[in-house]
Amino acid sequence: MSAPQLDQPMTDFSCAATGDQTISLSSLRGRHVVIYFYPKDSTPGCTTEGQDFRDAYDQFQAANCEIFGVSRDSIKSHERFKAKQEFPFELLADEDETLCKLFDVIHEKNMYGRKSMGVVRSTFIIDAEGVLRHELRKIKVKGHVAEVLELVKAL
Repeated sequence: MSAPQLDQPMTDFSCAATGDQTISLSSLRGRHVVIYFYPKDSTPGCTTEGQDFRDAYDQFQAANCEIFGVSRDSIKSHERFKAKQEFPFELLADEDETLCKLFDVIHEKNMYGRKSMGVVRSTFIIDAEGVLRHELRKIKVKGHVAEVLELVKAL
């Protein structure tokens, strides 16, 4: 599977989500979509990033945009994380790494000299017609959500 290409239609996908749902990209036509990949529920950077998206949620909604967080954690873990942080958006459970592979976000990481394969924090912006318009990879949490919001507003 090749990585998504900018300014090209995204491959449709379906994924289990919080709230006992299955989210498919095709069902979101007519709305912009932000999909952000993060390494692990309830870790400091991932919590901050989710809180930033939560705090800006109304602004994303006003821009006709849905937000989805994705990690390899289970639905059960996602439900706890979402409830504790009061996220108004759904989290997608990509336990089999289907979405991670589709978006090419699993790469070798080096933490304290130990190499392992992990999710590289990345965000993708898909327009209302299902076309990938922006990809932000290896992002830093601070200031990221504001940047994403500006990109969405410019669509």
